[in-house]
Amino acid sequence: MGRIRITGMNSGLDTDSMVKELVNAYEKQGEKYTKAKTKTEWKQEAWTVLNNKIKSFFSKQAGNMRFSSAYSKKSTTVSDSTKASVVTSSNAVNGSQTLKVNKLAAAGYLTGAKLEKTSGEVTKDTTLAELGYNLDDTVLKIGKGVKKNGTYTEGYVTPNIAISKNMTLKQFTDQVSAAGYNANFDESTGRLFISSKESGAKNDFTIEADSSDPNSAVALEKLGLKVTDAEGGAYMTHGSDAEIELNGAKFNSASNTFSINGLTITAKEVTSGTISLVTDTDYNEIYYNIKNFIKEYSSLMNEMDKLYNAASSKGYEPLTSEEKDAMTDDEIEKWEKKIKDSLLKGDSELDTVSSAMRNAMLSTFNIDGKTYSLSSFGIHTLGYFDSADNEKNAYHIDGNKDDPDTAGNEDRLRAMIASNPDATATFFQKLSQNLYDAMNKIQSTSDNYKSFGNFFSDKKLQNEYVDQEKQVKKWEDYVAKQEDKYYKQFTAMESAMSSLNSQQSYISQLFAG
Repeated sequence: MGRIRITGMNSGLDTDSMVKELVNAYEKQGEKYTKAKTKTEWKQEAWTVLNNKIKSFFSKQAGNMRFSSAYSKKSTTVSDSTKASVVTSSNAVNGSQTLKVNKLAAAGYLTGAKLEKTSGEVTKDTTLAELGYNLDDTVLKIGKGVKKNGTYTEGYVTPNIAISKNMTLKQFTDQVSAAGYNANFDESTGRLFISSKESGAKNDFTIEADSSDPNSAVALEKLGLKVTDAEGGAYMTHGSDAEIELNGAKFNSASNTFSINGLTITAKEVTSGTISLVTDTDYNEIYYNIKNFIKEYSSLMNEMDKLYNAASSKGYEPLTSEEKDAMTDDEIEKWEKKIKDSLLKGDSELDTVSSAMRNAMLSTFNIDGKTYSLSSFGIHTLGYFDSADNEKNAYHIDGNKDDPDTAGNEDRLRAMIASNPDATATFFQKLSQNLYDAMNKIQSTSDNYKSFGNFFSDKKLQNEYVDQEKQVKKWEDYVAKQEDKYYKQFTAMESAMSSLNSQQSYISQLFAG
């Protein structure tokens, strides 16, 4: 609770203003601690943002490019894509194959007969009694799987569906749905629709009456679910498997998708003859992976160079509340940006990370008796005078249509991928491994200054922030004590003056008498 101070009543002085002026000097002296703490906090934030970007590049681009999977992408061309599509894994065999689609998979589907009642339209809330079923309760049986000679040879029989004269069509379809099927009553057509949730013969179903209860057969008929060839009656399409022939060998599947020897084939339409599937190495995908790797490296390097070479912010310090009050929001934003942009200027840890990455990218490797570097693949930095500021360590790919600086050059990377994919893969695996190892050496160390996994001394900065926070609190306490001291002094003066005034008043009264 703040103190209530009554001052200046006897002296007539503006004590609050005088104390504020006296304390102001101490507050100004303490501002340097607050500003230092703010700069440390901003530096923590700047390093955290950059650290996350470095870690992302380390784990994704540098990490993934070490593995052969980045260079073993394959694709399959289908001669008639309206008949089938193919997803190709890296272990698929290159070459041409023939495909014939004999049958597509189908789900079991029961379309009920049109339901009618004496008067009015049949709705989801219509009861079986209104449809003419007024018998005792019974059950309908739903069997799932392949039924032969009255026995389900595959799959299982789901729970019975309880039927009663007071049941609504909505309650009936809810029970069928709960048993594991799609079920709905369509009010626009007046029919029940029931289907299996998955395609294939093993997922086929049959809904039928309980042979031991004649009421069950009546219920089936009143629901319009008795399958009949008569026009307007219920109609059943049974679930069936898909069948394809790959290179003459037949394969069956409950769905239209087949996984065969590294190919995931999805049948779309029945073919009249065979179509061709041609599997080959996806050179475009390999090019994209390398291109993305170089792009992400260059983007990160540009950012680090920009931070390291930032303009000086000498003369700029974080603003106090009073200083902000005298400025516009735009002026404050520009002022603080000037400071924040320079926080990592000349930072030694930033230089360590950047140098390690640059050196790793300069690596050369002997592959099959020939020495390769990035320049062997048409990948290089621009000349010193051709590079924009803070982009002198960025790499460019000759023939890259997205890079105006090198788009017109010969595309040596694509040529190398096509002519010597093994050497290309080996080089970039080794290069990315070198880069990964160099970065891993930095981030995998931990001590009193740095946590494992980080690229900067996060512990050191946090300790500095805590110490500065303590210093700020300590100085705030000191200023408060100084303020109390001055108020006590003025209070003592006021008390003395009050006593003197009382004495003078007493003496004046004596003489007046």
